[in-house]
Amino acid sequence: MQQRNRWWVVFVLVAGCAGTAELCLAAQSTTQNRVATSAVPPAPAVKLGAPPRTLPSQTVTVNLNTATAAELERLPGIGARVAARIVAYRQKSGGFKKSEELMNVPGIGEKAFLKLRGQVTVTSAPATPR
Repeated sequence: MQQRNRWWVVFVLVAGCAGTAELCLAAQSTTQNRVATSAVPPAPAVKLGAPPRTLPSQTVTVNLNTATAAELERLPGIGARVAARIVAYRQKSGGFKKSEELMNVPGIGEKAFLKLRGQVTVTSAPATPR
């Protein structure tokens, strides 16, 4: 029984997944140190690491005057800290008049702005309640 469990672990590691009936049947047929792999398709290649925030085909357009910090983080190169700085700048200055003002936010220079230029927009901020 111990030997069979080892083969199961090895088989699962080699196959890459353990969710199909064919895989279970193949694992059970590992007696005499053989693995029946004819019914098991090869496992897809898996790339480790964090998934990208957006796919290249997905473009995100964010209004700098209305976006939350979470919405700003969806922009490429914008993390939690920079998003918080953008919100703080917006509150302090009374909103963005043009998108180029984004370069006034610490952490966003000309190079970063040029990457974001097509994905940010500026419209008037909603009226604040009195």
